[in-house]
Amino acid sequence: MNETLSNFKEEGAFSLIIITGNSSVLQQRIFDEILEHSPFTYYIPSWNLGQIIVEYMEL
Repeated sequence: MNETLSNFKEEGAFSLIIITGNSSVLQQRIFDEILEHSPFTYYIPSWNLGQIIVEYMEL
């Protein structure tokens, strides 16, 4: 997944949805291992708790 996000980042701004289902364990692993110390913004939308939306925009 790190490689995929890096490839998207090289091409510019993007928005991406990661489907996790209702697995809080999977969501926590993604946060801890990939997103926490990355340049990407991310959130779990209130209308669908089984996904993580990851965004990147260069300023």
